[in-house]
Amino acid sequence: MDILGDRRFVEVPGSRTYELPPLLVHSPSRPKRLDRVMNMANDIVESEELISTVSSATALADEEEIDRRRMDLALNLIDRYYSVAAEWVWGCSILEWIRQCEMSFESWPDLRNVMRNDVWPHAGRTSFVRLLADKAVVLSPGVPLERAVGLALAYRACPSISAFSNQFFFYLHAKMAATAYDAWADLTTPPVNCLPPERFSFQVIDMNIQ
Repeated sequence: MDILGDRRFVEVPGSRTYELPPLLVHSPSRPKRLDRVMNMANDIVESEELISTVSSATALADEEEIDRRRMDLALNLIDRYYSVAAEWVWGCSILEWIRQCEMSFESWPDLRNVMRNDVWPHAGRTSFVRLLADKAVVLSPGVPLERAVGLALAYRACPSISAFSNQFFFYLHAKMAATAYDAWADLTTPPVNCLPPERFSFQVIDMNIQ
């Protein structure tokens, strides 16, 4: 086993480079009824009294200005929701890729015993997430891989926009997703053995490019 700094790398027999399954990156589909999403976003604005907080400082604002602010807030919530949904789909893409990699490891005698046969999704599989990072895989600028995986671990299905609060969209989602990933990763008995990036290759395929 090779040790580099505080990281331990699995000693892979031989010198060959293993071709892993491609990472198939999906993106969320846009809803057929955008008006329904807009209505749900408006409900969040109304029920959480976002406009009253804004308009209290501008008591002279007319109804037209208040309507404009209401629409701006609703559109902002929708934009943030689509960002969250995209991260969730990316996380699911990574988890599915890890499953495919496990199947490949089982088919290679030299790698069959590298992964422990624990209950899925076991935190030992963070080795694959680290492999993606070591290979400089970027699903979207500014979106950590861990955060995307954390969302996929937390939600079996992506909730509708009505399930979230404005506090989640504006302040909480990044921290909550990162915490979910960290909690999952911390379940592994240290040290976490990393996969040497020079011994593995794979393609990243954007499934939305026709």
